[in-house]
Amino acid sequence: MKTTGKIYTGIIFALLYIPIIVIIFFSFNSSNSMAVFSGFSLKWYKELFRNAKAIDALVNSLILAVSSSVIATFLGTAAAVGIYNIRNKKLKSAIMTVTNIPMMNPDIVTGVSIMLLFAFGATLIGLRIFGFWTMLIAHITFNLPYVILCVMPKLKQMDKNLPEAAMDLGCTPLQAFFKAEFFELLPGIAAGFLMSFTLSLDDFVISYFVAGESFQTLPIYIYSMTKKRVLPDMNALFSVIFIVIFLLLFIRNLLTKDSNHVKKPLNR
Repeated sequence: MKTTGKIYTGIIFALLYIPIIVIIFFSFNSSNSMAVFSGFSLKWYKELFRNAKAIDALVNSLILAVSSSVIATFLGTAAAVGIYNIRNKKLKSAIMTVTNIPMMNPDIVTGVSIMLLFAFGATLIGLRIFGFWTMLIAHITFNLPYVILCVMPKLKQMDKNLPEAAMDLGCTPLQAFFKAEFFELLPGIAAGFLMSFTLSLDDFVISYFVAGESFQTLPIYIYSMTKKRVLPDMNALFSVIFIVIFLLLFIRNLLTKDSNHVKKPLNR
């Protein structure tokens, strides 16, 4: 059974990472072929930085991802604390069920629903509102449940007497949260932010329905290229994004390990 499990795990990892390795490998190809490697070259990385539309789309995606992630993390953390402090178990269960619906809902249903809502609002005020702000609201909406899901377990693990002890020492409820609870919840908040950032940067379906002509994200830009041919400089862009995310996760894991080593002597 152990051998079978290892083989199964190996197949899963192969299916996940072989396509990425192929893209990185052919990003250094001197020709534009995705089947024949003609020779090592940085040609497509140079072409990438000359592609103004791709760079603009990447910058738009990063602005949208960071903005929506920060706002969703703030609102999601506040919502998680509020839900956790609800004493009525039936009400808490009902709110958590409603919170989890967007995660289970197909993206196309969410995208069309939000588009119709914005279209109705645009009809009422008589303006064309589709663009950055509609995409920002949409991304915050589908990111919120993931932040709540990440923060809620940390609230359950936290010592319930911690905020009470802080308030007994003279803190207001808000001061008690930032001085005592916040640092206990920080791993969950960070995980919620990273998940929100990744989902926002990756999203296409919902963004496609709420995007305007004036604001184009990277997934929408790449989709517009598929009608003709995806240029090889996109391989270079994907490689850069993958390597940056890999390094960020690697650094985060190192910092997590260091913090655990620091905490161990204090707990003895």
